[in-house]
Amino acid sequence: MSDVMRYAFVIDDNRMIANNLVKMLGLLGYEAYAAYGPLPAMQALSQHVPDVIVLDIHMQGVNGVDLCGAIRRDPRLRRVPILAISSDTQPDLIASMRAAGANGFLAKPILIDDLEQALLDAQRDAAASPP
Repeated sequence: MSDVMRYAFVIDDNRMIANNLVKMLGLLGYEAYAAYGPLPAMQALSQHVPDVIVLDIHMQGVNGVDLCGAIRRDPRLRRVPILAISSDTQPDLIASMRAAGANGFLAKPILIDDLEQALLDAQRDAAASPP
């Protein structure tokens, strides 16, 4: 395992899901934090740049598609891999997230092995994206 700490940021308005994701990410070697909605997420992201973002699509107020677009408009966050998550697997919704800048999608409920692979795939996608 690498000595370099990787930071993950979970954005989900469901505290139980967010906290479970933080625990899973910890088991995968990340120091993980959660924001329980779009506004706290943007406040935290204005101060810190994580190595990866796990973003729920359906939240109160601002949906994940809009939030993903806002994250991508911030030059500091443009290259951070974003993994979208949702129990809603409609192809048009997933395509909207990709168009907004997400690097991958994972359906809920989330299993740790699937999370690990989806993170690797999202990181590869982000690294291959043009600057």
